[in-house]
Amino acid sequence: MSLPSAVDSPEAYLQAVIDGLCELSLRDPLTGLANRRHFSGVLERSIDVVARSGEPALLLMLDIDHFKKVNDTYGHQAGDQVLQVIAKTLTGCVRPMDTVARLGGEEFSVMLPSCHTGYGKVVAERIRAQIENLSIQIAPGLSIKVTVSIGGAYAPEWVRSTGALWSERADLQLYRAKKEGRNRIFLDQQQEIYVSAEEKNLLFGHLSLGDPAWIESVSNEPPNNTGAGPMQRVF
Repeated sequence: MSLPSAVDSPEAYLQAVIDGLCELSLRDPLTGLANRRHFSGVLERSIDVVARSGEPALLLMLDIDHFKKVNDTYGHQAGDQVLQVIAKTLTGCVRPMDTVARLGGEEFSVMLPSCHTGYGKVVAERIRAQIENLSIQIAPGLSIKVTVSIGGAYAPEWVRSTGALWSERADLQLYRAKKEGRNRIFLDQQQEIYVSAEEKNLLFGHLSLGDPAWIESVSNEPPNNTGAGPMQRVF
């Protein structure tokens, strides 16, 4: 990072240092993607948008299949190269408005705002297929191939959910993808709701200055056959 002269402009120098430290605190040093801390903020802001506007948003959770075997067989340096290539591929598969993060180890997340169900499935399959078709060079004359399992969940529309509940639903689908063979996708679908601007105003206009009156909660009941836990809407 290039810093201005501390002698010529101490204020600008100090601000540049602060900006640089803030950037470092929000980025994964290996891949350059958003880190868990940054992604948590993105998750909460996305929940707020969906709760107030009903605009669909999709959370994807990805895990590199058998990544431990890569590290054990070829070494951690090769594992780091795989992570960097996967990160670059993920970034190339999504829109500039989407957020890609490395949560830690071989686990990644993607937040896709303004994402209707048809588009979400296309993006998830694009990611899976492109990674499957990669040939990752880890040494001169030596390349390997990896795959990813993907689970996803749509945020409940017009509902005040939480980041933990949303992540849990996506994680359940990721677990299902791994359990059923890996290198596949499972999405917890959210029913799309189409209403006119007038209908939205009649239904939710009185909430415009406050929080949505509906909340999402989970019980101890087992998940249903879509992988999602039971949901309650409370007035």
